[in-house]
Amino acid sequence: MKTIIHKATIVNEGTRFEGSLLIEDEFIQRIFKDEEVPETLMNEATVIDGSGKLLIPGAIDDQVHFREPGLTHKGEIATESRAALAGGITSYMEMPNTKPQATTQAELAKKYARASEVSAVNYSFYMGATNDNLDEVLKTDPSQVCGIKVFMGSSTGNMLVDDEETLSEIFKQAPTLIATHCEDEEIIQRNTEIYRQKYGEIVPISRHPRIRSAEACYKSSSKAVELARKFGTRLHVLHISTAKEMELFDAGPVKDKKITAEVCVHHLWFEEKDYIAYGTRIKWNPAVKSAEDRQALWEALLADKIDVIATDHAPHTLDEKSHAYFQAPSGGPLVQHALVAMLEFVSQEKLTVEKVVEKMCHAPADLFRIDRRGYIREGYYADLVLVNPDKKWTVCPENIIYKCGWSPFEGTEFSHQVSKTFVNGQLAYDRGEIKKDVRGKRLEFRV
Repeated sequence: MKTIIHKATIVNEGTRFEGSLLIEDEFIQRIFKDEEVPETLMNEATVIDGSGKLLIPGAIDDQVHFREPGLTHKGEIATESRAALAGGITSYMEMPNTKPQATTQAELAKKYARASEVSAVNYSFYMGATNDNLDEVLKTDPSQVCGIKVFMGSSTGNMLVDDEETLSEIFKQAPTLIATHCEDEEIIQRNTEIYRQKYGEIVPISRHPRIRSAEACYKSSSKAVELARKFGTRLHVLHISTAKEMELFDAGPVKDKKITAEVCVHHLWFEEKDYIAYGTRIKWNPAVKSAEDRQALWEALLADKIDVIATDHAPHTLDEKSHAYFQAPSGGPLVQHALVAMLEFVSQEKLTVEKVVEKMCHAPADLFRIDRRGYIREGYYADLVLVNPDKKWTVCPENIIYKCGWSPFEGTEFSHQVSKTFVNGQLAYDRGEIKKDVRGKRLEFRV
């Protein structure tokens, strides 16, 4: 099977140029930069016109919650991976706080088996740590599993790891990268009581960033960084949300770091004043915080202190999100709109397409040492996205693919649109049509 993407603007490794690309079976066979594609090759391949389009590597999302097993009224691997596909995300790494939790190798294996049957894009699943499953954690195969997830703060599913000895042993012995959710539980509980005494059970959503405060984030993140430095651990701190935390991380190429940071799209897009308009729809953990925090995240991203842009895609039903503060769950759906949201910032001249590709494609591949993905290179898997950079469209219920049926971006007009997405060389998404027989592959990692 041969496909040629002809005369697209290829954006890759900090450069852009007009060129063509030959896909053969699963892989990028050849890149034509300063030469025409031979006519014989054009005649024997399926040719896709890339004129006027951006061709970028498929985005890699290192933090999603697809809700299967056990929470499938919110989302499923099948539904949410299709939404990712439509959004130009061709690989994801999914979290362990499902029902049952992926805290044993047997439960982890079941998630991989299910994804092999239904996932529209490539996949990996984190092994979950608890206070009492160290033996299971240490069995994790670093060539086949993206990492170990440690909740150093309260989380969905009661997976808080707060035993000091266990934490130290996980950081000391982990066979692979550790990814952490960092919010200090003691501070959160103290703040909760303060606001509960003031407001009762009807705490305003605007108090969320005061309850899950910058202090709670920094105390936990600094502890994770301290442990990683002590034991030489590969540490990835997820969904950084505060200015203060930026002092914990160094600027520079992700390949040179053992301690790295992620920012999520919602922490770059929203700020504290937006609770007035969006309410619990933008309730996340960690919380969306101040305009100053948001600006500090932008500065750190552009200075390469923050390494990766991800989603923390975590769907809930609108009925669940409509509850009062304490009952409304944290999280929201993002995979279908993350890439175009970041490209909207390109239209606003806040960053470049090259930087979006670096943070959403190259850096996750380098950080997790993913085998032959995240770049447009000969011999790499053909995970590719054609983007129309001049196609205005508005998010509405009719074009939302998430099973939960809503998006915090409803009513937002984007100026870029994903036109086509290729997964392992197969055209899997084409101008609104999802090829339902396409399946992703299990990600593999260089040890």
